[in-house]
Amino acid sequence: RTAQTVGRTALLIVTVTSVSAVIAVPIAWLTARTDLPFRGMWTLLAALPLVIPSFVGAFLFISVMGPTGLAQQALGALFGVERLPDIHGLVGATFILAMLSYPYLFLTVRGAINSLDSSAEEAARGLGHGAFSAFRRITLPQLRPSIAAGGLLVGLYTLSDFGAVSLMRFPTFTWVIFQQYESALDRSLAALFSLLLVAMAVGVLLMETYTRGRRKYFGSGPGSSRGHRIHRLGVWKWPAIFYLGLVSTFALVLPTAVLVFWLVRGVAAGEPLVLLWQATQNSVMVSGLAALVTVLLAVPVAALVVRYPSVLSRLMEPVSYVGYALPGVVVALALVFFGARYAGPVYQTAWLLVFAYAVLFFPVALGSVRSSLMQINPRLEDAARGLGYGQLGVLIKVTVPLMRSGLVMGAAMVFLLTMKELPATLILGPLGFKTLATSVWSASSEAFFAQAAAPALLLILISSVPVGFLIIREKGLRT
Repeated sequence: RTAQTVGRTALLIVTVTSVSAVIAVPIAWLTARTDLPFRGMWTLLAALPLVIPSFVGAFLFISVMGPTGLAQQALGALFGVERLPDIHGLVGATFILAMLSYPYLFLTVRGAINSLDSSAEEAARGLGHGAFSAFRRITLPQLRPSIAAGGLLVGLYTLSDFGAVSLMRFPTFTWVIFQQYESALDRSLAALFSLLLVAMAVGVLLMETYTRGRRKYFGSGPGSSRGHRIHRLGVWKWPAIFYLGLVSTFALVLPTAVLVFWLVRGVAAGEPLVLLWQATQNSVMVSGLAALVTVLLAVPVAALVVRYPSVLSRLMEPVSYVGYALPGVVVALALVFFGARYAGPVYQTAWLLVFAYAVLFFPVALGSVRSSLMQINPRLEDAARGLGYGQLGVLIKVTVPLMRSGLVMGAAMVFLLTMKELPATLILGPLGFKTLATSVWSASSEAFFAQAAAPALLLILISSVPVGFLIIREKGLRT
């Protein structure tokens, strides 16, 4: 059974990452380097599926394409179709996860395309290569590190996913661990599976390093400082628009429309429209606290890494990324064992839940804060020290205000990820503590799709605020 679980998990990672790359790389190039109409709008639409949690996408897919779902009802009325093929399993899980995780690859690759040295590509065009040939021979090899980095994010997202694989009945490690934790009195087997899951996460990290390789990819001339050449699509404009529209329809428009349908259908059937104020308040509260705590923890670590390089500081950053590589169910189980034995006062409190979020998403905040800090001239801090400020005073009075943009972006990303986090919330949440994510999960796991629609729409609406902010801040959108 363990070998089968390993095989299923590895197969899902490979299929989801491959499909996501096929979707994301063309969209990144189209929105960054072509005269595609409304490039800013398509960029935003391509990134917005990040706001849809995997368990929401899964229950919507089941409600439409399930054996007795909405599609079967329509086909049954028209053609007498009594039952559709079962969509549970690898194919369904791959489709859901790829549709909702390709934005990680898209944003990473698009950022790399915008920062590429364009001189080599222009030289290839001057030698007679067409746009596609120049992209395949010159641009695509230079994108190898960004594709590997984006693939790493997709792979870790797939490895840690719990909601989609559970609803699609494809038993990967996260589902098996949760089942062992919930149903077995002896939780040692859950701990063993957690260790195996950690080993797989390390394997994904090593695979990314191998894929990226040792080659150097920096530009050799001033080409990166010049404006990039915009390729004219010509007659290919319409197929490009069709492709982008098709992806946006399946990843964003259709899920939102189905949610609205279930909400309206439930109200029309006389089901009470529960406003879920408490769940909304809990979600916003713990997400806001997690964002604040995580960013505050990231500031001194980033300052140590950037301003005071040493063997210790160089080790701190890669060690911190271990938290992001660990699935939420593993971190939650570790904190359950720790809290029950050594931290009784905070066990089953919101504070332990916030700490779990900080462990999981600390690397996200650290990356944003560190990048912002690296852009600050150290002479400004030296001048403040010359005026009599100590290290803490310089950090508070000078450094933090100058890195405000990075702090806000890091907090926005942590807020978004916390809003969608499910297994850690299910395991560590206090008794009776409901969030929008757990409300959607409770209703959808029992096939009460109309009841799941309202919290799912609220979750998507609130999550879209930080994503919209992040996309607007992205320079490539300003065309």
